[in-house]
Amino acid sequence: MSCPALNELPSPPRGKNGWPWTEEGAPFPETAPDGRRWPMISVVTPSYNQGEFVEATIRSVLLQGYPNLEYIIVDGGSTDGSVDTIRRYEQWLTYWVSEPDRGQAHAINKGFRKTSGELLGWLNSDDQLQPHALKCVAEYSVNFPDAGVFVGQGRIIDTQGQVIYDKNPGELTFEGFCCWIKGGDFMQPSCFFRSSAWETSGPLDESLEYALDVDLWLRMIKKADFRRIDEVLSTALSHHAAKTTAFRNAAIVDAIIVIVKAGGEKFVRDYLQQTLDRLTFYDSKVKRVIDSPFLKPLGSVIRAFFK
Repeated sequence: MSCPALNELPSPPRGKNGWPWTEEGAPFPETAPDGRRWPMISVVTPSYNQGEFVEATIRSVLLQGYPNLEYIIVDGGSTDGSVDTIRRYEQWLTYWVSEPDRGQAHAINKGFRKTSGELLGWLNSDDQLQPHALKCVAEYSVNFPDAGVFVGQGRIIDTQGQVIYDKNPGELTFEGFCCWIKGGDFMQPSCFFRSSAWETSGPLDESLEYALDVDLWLRMIKKADFRRIDEVLSTALSHHAAKTTAFRNAAIVDAIIVIVKAGGEKFVRDYLQQTLDRLTFYDSKVKRVIDSPFLKPLGSVIRAFFK
């Protein structure tokens, strides 16, 4: 389908202005320069009780002005009004469902099974696309037909819309992705990939709660070429309930596990050694702490890892 115009969508809530409330992306021509239709882009949004944010997410996709879009929302059975919001936009959705699921990875996998696009991406229900995001991805996919994955810049904002920082993609290699435990190499909402890359590297591991994207990139980088896009494609919201904010340590543990599983044990060893060195520098008594009855099991695990 083609993206709807701003005046076709429901009116924004009172007091909401700017993108994606009272602004829309520039209309995009129906065909590429070579006369072919632009590739279909399929976006999946997993959602669960994000009623405070999900409408902005939906509008940021629908107002792209892109002429060949599939948009799918997989809600996990929300009870906070999210379903009412989704239903207001259902005529512009390719598919949506609200039912219990087994978590974020399961919801995204369910959504991708409903897609038929050449280019795929997922957008969490507290993130937004920038107005020109799909235009950039489509143009790069046409100009670089041998690339399988396209990674743009990202931006972290607070609940007031203020920019906290911009995130530029780091080294788009297996070695670069193994450094994810030091703070991430690129922002997931700014990544789109060809369906062929998903077919050879997916689906998401549904046993993972935090590093499900890292696990996928580590598999994809072995089978597809990654291409950098020097544009901000998405914004991610920093708020108290965001997984990357509320469960940062758990996310690091998850990342360590998937990196070792993918063959990046050397990088994990280096990271753990540097972490221990810093602990020793800041606290000369760290050995005694590790040997304490409370932390002795952790000390044993650390020592065993370095044998």
